[in-house]
Order: sequence, then structure tokens, then C-alpha cells
Amino acid sequence: MADDPHLRRFRQGFTLIELLVVIAIIAVLIGLLLPAVQKVREAAAKSQSQNNLKQIGLALHNYHDSYQRFPSGYLADTYSPSANPATLDAPPGWGWGTLILPYVEQDALYRQLRLDLPAWDSANVTAVKNAPKVFLNPAAPNATPTIQVKTDTGTVLAEWGRSHYVVNNGQDESWVYVQHSLAGLPGTGPFYRNSKTRMGDVTDGLSNTVFVGEHTSVSDKTWVGVHPDASCCPTDPARFPFTACDGAATLVMCHSGPAATEPGVVHPPSFPTCHVCQMYGPWSGSGGNVLFGDGSVKFIPTRISLTTWAALSSMNMGDIPGEW
Repeated sequence: MADDPHLRRFRQGFTLIELLVVIAIIAVLIGLLLPAVQKVREAAAKSQSQNNLKQIGLALHNYHDSYQRFPSGYLADTYSPSANPATLDAPPGWGWGTLILPYVEQDALYRQLRLDLPAWDSANVTAVKNAPKVFLNPAAPNATPTIQVKTDTGTVLAEWGRSHYVVNNGQDESWVYVQHSLAGLPGTGPFYRNSKTRMGDVTDGLSNTVFVGEHTSVSDKTWVGVHPDASCCPTDPARFPFTACDGAATLVMCHSGPAATEPGVVHPPSFPTCHVCQMYGPWSGSGGNVLFGDGSVKFIPTRISLTTWAALSSMNMGDIPGEW
């Protein structure tokens, strides 16, 4: 006898097995989508960093149009009685990032600064904590907008806005260019203390000379400038297991090597034990974006020939860079 249709019981909802199947399908889809989303985010961050560098490049050229030279790596009155006796770093300390503020749509911030006073003067204490987006790389991990400028013993001297970009002062350590500028000699890179580099000085060619690059997070950098009593120390022991600090000049500029940790070795971008004053490299470990003197932005892979990297870091050594 057939079942009475009025007595037939209809199912409602899912069985446990069906629910588990649906959850499994959703988990698989999420697993497939997450890497794609991550790649999109990384590509967007890379693109934004490249745009920042292009904007900085345009600012450097506009500055040159106004003053017939590129901005100094940083400014220091080496004859000041308050100069650091060891390095002769001195007031006012303003760096290249400060000098190009009007050319990166930061006129209001520029007008807040008392450039006639040292960068660390109390009159500037509020303005220098700003962190314009053009100096910040969106790919940087957990980066605060400000850094604490400290001595090598950890005494806090100032709190300044962060920068993820540094200028190139050549093939050797930054302190060498401190001495060069003291003696009135140019460095092998376009930026150093009190530098006044003109386009004509870049005899290796603007398209063959690195001007600015991304910097790794193994040390803190700033757009503001250089405090004469500061040191630049490692901030990521896991990635840089050394404790040696570098000079104050490396708050705003870096070099291509050799490093004090491995004398005579020119390190490529993103070298795993890159010294705090060395350039450059992002956080991916595969290379770094750099700005060339002609305004172009290119990605330099870690596998670049060290000879080529050294050639790209000098402006007037006559060396011819190879392919990368």
C-alpha cells in the first residue's frame, strides 16, 4: 500500500555531511583566493612605491631647475662651535627630503619649519614629526610614522618623521663622504654632506646613476635630516644579527658597499646581512626599486652583478654598467 502523501515527512535544512562538504568547498576557495589577493596587494604596494620614487625624481629635477643643482644630502656648518668633534656634523642638519618638500606638494609643512634653526630645535619639534606619504613605502611591515633619533647608547635626541627612501652617496661608507665634503672633494655618488651636484657632474650619465632607493627595515631612516650626535643602529636583530651602529649621516643616505661587516665586498640590493648604512632593498628579499638620475624607476634584482651594482652607484668614475 502506497504511503499517504499527507503523512510523508519532508526534509528541512542540510544534513551534517552536506554541511561539512559546503564548508570544505568554501575553505578550498578561500585557500585559492588568498594567494591571489596577496599578490594583488603586493603589486599595488610595489606600484605605489614606484610612484613615490617617480614623484621624488620629479621633485629633484624641479629643485635643480630652481637652483641649478640637486639638493644636498644634508646641510651642516662644519665650522660651527657646536659641531661634533668626531665627525664635524653640525647644525642645521636639514636633509634632502626637507629641501624638496615644496616640490612634493608639501608647501604647508615646509612653511611650518624654521629652517634658520637646527632641525632638532624646539621650534621645529611638532612639524618634524610629520610623515608625508611620498616618503613612506606601503610595503613596509608595521612601520610607525615616526622614528626615535638616538645616540649609540640609546639616548633619545629627537622624534622625526620616517622615510623609507634614501639618497645614494656612492660606493663606500657614508663617513668617507663626510670627510670628502669636509675637504671640499666630491663623493662618487650624487649626494653627501653639503653636496652641490649639478647634472653636468654626473658624467657617467643620469640614466646610469642611482639617485634614490628603497631601504630595508633593518634600520630607521628619516626625511628630516641629520642630528650630529646621533647614530644609526640596527632595529631588526632577526634579519641583521649585528649590533654595530653607523654614523648620523646614514639617517638620510646610504651606499652600495663595501660594508664594515665585510670589508671589500659590494653588496647588491636586499643582501641578507646588509649593513645599516647600505642601500637598498625592500622586504621581499628579491631586490629593490631605485630611482635613476634621469627620473626613471627600475627594479634591481638581488642577482645583479656586483660590478654592475657598483658602477650604477657612482656618478663620475667612468665605469660602464653591464646588464642586469
